[in-house]
Amino acid sequence: MQKISFSQSVRAELLNDDNLSTELEYERAFVRECFLYGGIISNPGKTYHVEFTISESEAKELMKILSNFSLHPKKITRKGQTVVYIKESEGIADILNIMGAHKSLLMLENTRVEKNVRNTINRQVNFETANINKTVDAALNQINAIKYISEEIGLSYLSKPLKEVAELRLTNETLTLTEIGELLTPPIGKSGVNHRLRKICKIADQVKNNKIQKAGGHFG
Repeated sequence: MQKISFSQSVRAELLNDDNLSTELEYERAFVRECFLYGGIISNPGKTYHVEFTISESEAKELMKILSNFSLHPKKITRKGQTVVYIKESEGIADILNIMGAHKSLLMLENTRVEKNVRNTINRQVNFETANINKTVDAALNQINAIKYISEEIGLSYLSKPLKEVAELRLTNETLTLTEIGELLTPPIGKSGVNHRLRKICKIADQVKNNKIQKAGGHFG
């Protein structure tokens, strides 16, 4: 069985509504009539868009009525026809309420909640992924710097505090800075480990630029 569109669902609800046989408030009845004869609402799971393809005189009246409900419709001419439309989800919800399509309004609200939750989760995942990538890149840079120093001048040329952190980083590549700090004697915090690793990376750059050569003494 073919699934009906959101527009068809709204139209079916309105056509089966007992209010059609009673006298509605003029403005609400007019909006409903415009939708039944020339309205379309997109699938709210994909995008928010409602439009009415009606005559110019009806468009002017509809624009006026929707403005009275504190909405902000826009009007264009498409292939010689006048189209009044709204793209905001809140505006579409208001139009459904105005027309009395309360079941469809509930469907829209549920979809909006699902989309908001999904978007929030996606943003959180993207944020965490970016942080993970940043942490991995930093760790790789630190490891490469330590290996470069080891090959060029030897880790013994680092001061004892730097050498301890360098050796821990090489043998525990997946540990966080906090975890590395806890392995030191005495333990130090994340910022302290980060400070030492930054100094190590700076020394590696100095070695690359021939500002530090293999000689006596310790660095850092």
